[in-house]
Amino acid sequence: MPELEQRLLMLIDDEPAQCRLISALAAREGWRTIIATDSETAIATLGTRQGMQLNAIVLDQWVPGDDACALIAELKSRRPAIPILMLTTSASPLLAVEAMRAGATDYLIKPVAPDRLMQALRLATTRETPRDELAPLTEKMPSNPDFEAMIGAAPTFRAALAVAAKAARGHSPVLIEGESGTGKEMLVRAMHAASPRAKTPLRIINIGGTPANSIESVLFGHEKGAFPGAFDRQIGALQHCDGGTLVLDEIDRLDIAVQERLVESLKRGDVRPIGAHHSFKVDVRLIAASNLPLKDMVAGGLFLAELLEAISVVSVTLPPLRERPGDIPALSRHFLGRIGDQPGLRELGITDGALALLAAYDWPGNVRQLQAVLFRAAVFCDGDALTSEDFPQLLNMLGTDQSSVLVGPVQESSGVMLYTADGNLRPLEEIEADVIRLAIGHYRGRMTEVARRLGIGRSTLYRKLSELGIDNAA
Repeated sequence: MPELEQRLLMLIDDEPAQCRLISALAAREGWRTIIATDSETAIATLGTRQGMQLNAIVLDQWVPGDDACALIAELKSRRPAIPILMLTTSASPLLAVEAMRAGATDYLIKPVAPDRLMQALRLATTRETPRDELAPLTEKMPSNPDFEAMIGAAPTFRAALAVAAKAARGHSPVLIEGESGTGKEMLVRAMHAASPRAKTPLRIINIGGTPANSIESVLFGHEKGAFPGAFDRQIGALQHCDGGTLVLDEIDRLDIAVQERLVESLKRGDVRPIGAHHSFKVDVRLIAASNLPLKDMVAGGLFLAELLEAISVVSVTLPPLRERPGDIPALSRHFLGRIGDQPGLRELGITDGALALLAAYDWPGNVRQLQAVLFRAAVFCDGDALTSEDFPQLLNMLGTDQSSVLVGPVQESSGVMLYTADGNLRPLEEIEADVIRLAIGHYRGRMTEVARRLGIGRSTLYRKLSELGIDNAA
């Protein structure tokens, strides 16, 4: 295990309980942790033999207080390449900006979930992935929970939104599949806001972020004394959301035994807490989200076919960003507008060269990753618009020869393909449908504006929607 022995973390923290927790979590993935309880000890440690072997630093803002950014800058000046993650209780975007400008790689709000902490450490220390790209500082930026906030004109994306918009008006279970970062949670919130249950409880449970030994209790609840440590009665999420909507994120990570119990509960329409002798009837709208295709997991014996059937009355699949590069310009401008509203930042433009560079990357972290990249670039930009030089990691990965980068994305930037795979022109009806979908996406469903920009009347637009089989959410 020589590779694991080289993973050394310095934790700057003076809270013994938190030090033990973070050290234990880091140890699970092969990290060894050394503790510095104050700024002076941390700086002195950098010059020691151990300090020269450090792979990452986690800093609790509480230790240096108002001087946290100064300490980050000092640590970076001594060790420029080392990633620094800051823990804080503040959700202020201004503090996030200041920490990043000082040199922080990531910014974690306490209490931080174990998976979130380990993900941040992995991403900060993985050389194959540009560090600036996945730091999720943009989690602090609010977004509107509606379909108009879902930016994109790619036909597969608009078709997925059309299915979701129609399903939102019903009560059937919905399964949303798509890679991490494609916008599943945003779509869930848009569906809830457009549903008849919009004013009822909505609860999102991340299966992957919940300890496996407690997920059953979280879902179904338990009675006092039902098991060792059950000192009080707990109402489960299914019962808590009676009349509302329960979202099970990363349902692909649900234990088989709990899957079996969930199937029975959904069939009966009731919930029996652990240790209870009776059940409670519930009316819950279930939305499940999965990063992996559940049909493949069923085939591999990792997911119950009965549960898949129960939760996928309606299925929506969000395409990865690499399959819709034509949406990158609109997404980028949208995100830059939101970023510019944050304290300490300003609205920026973006050049065609920068957009071409962004479109040439395959975005394994999808839309969430694009947003994080733009956030970091905006923090350090001195001009009025982002250029390709503001994305040094992407330039290094893709090469600095822009001539090869510009060809593909510019041709696809419209989001409308004119030719079929065999080189022939597509039928005019198909092209017209794609143009209308693009306009609806670009103007966020504002049909009066869509009609005006297309140079047709609203009645003509709606007639074409009907003739071409386009839902107005598409």
